[in-house]
Amino acid sequence: MKIAIIGGGIIGLYLSWKLSKIGFKVTVFEKKGEIGKEACSGLFSKRILEFIPESEKLIQNEIRFVLIHFPKKTITISFSKSFLVINHSLLDKLTADLAKKAGAEIVLNHPINSIPQSFDKVIGCDGPRSIVREKLNLPEPNYRLGILGFIAEENNSDFVEAWPVKNGFIWKIPRGQKTEYGIISDPKKAKILFQEFLKKHNLKIEDQKTGLIPLGFLIPSNFLITLCGDASGLTKPWSGGGVIWGLSAAKILLKNFPDFLKYRNEVKRFFFLKIIFSKIAVKLVYFLGFNIPWLLPEKREIESDFLF
Repeated sequence: MKIAIIGGGIIGLYLSWKLSKIGFKVTVFEKKGEIGKEACSGLFSKRILEFIPESEKLIQNEIRFVLIHFPKKTITISFSKSFLVINHSLLDKLTADLAKKAGAEIVLNHPINSIPQSFDKVIGCDGPRSIVREKLNLPEPNYRLGILGFIAEENNSDFVEAWPVKNGFIWKIPRGQKTEYGIISDPKKAKILFQEFLKKHNLKIEDQKTGLIPLGFLIPSNFLITLCGDASGLTKPWSGGGVIWGLSAAKILLKNFPDFLKYRNEVKRFFFLKIIFSKIAVKLVYFLGFNIPWLLPEKREIESDFLF
């Protein structure tokens, strides 16, 4: 069976690796000239080691909790599974090497403008602005914008900091030799909010990058073509993180392969209530934090990737 995977990001590469190991003939089409996502904080829970054990050698730091700074109260959220700071670009390259060793073909500089023919199955892993999703006439997800940059400040702390803003938050992540600052918010407001924050704290960042972050559930009812990762809109409503959610969906896809309808149904059962509950929880916490902060507990532990 010949499989086309559109998009050489972490989800597409993971699927190409696993499907090639099973014995399928897999071709990955990547529009860029090289593998490696840059506009991502690379903050993954320890679950990443369950999917890609080899990623352990890429760990830069370990994060055990986050300080969330509301205007009149700071709360501490600890994680049941600590987070690992990993360079996302290096993780992509590592997974690409695993895929190639398993027999996958990765074609670079190959943008897709239509659904590839002569393949038995096609999997769209081509990110927030998915061409595959567009060709299937599926609606676009809701978008938020992520912006990040770095300052040359050595920081090996075991916690991150976050400042909630409308429909998102500003973050500070220790990355060892440098410190990362970033924001996720509405596309029209993120840049202004971030600039105001940097000016207020007298910060000048370098190597600034931006990227769209989708939110939705957009997996087609189609026997031959499906979506996974950011192309399907599966990202965490509270943080925008999509790697573990995308890999979890990919694992379900592999379990049900080549039946794309079973994959869709199982992913829906797994994620649907999690998405709804997470959206409600985020709105409640933000409402309390900005309006009735004394009702929020000063310390709380949550599950790293799934609130329940």
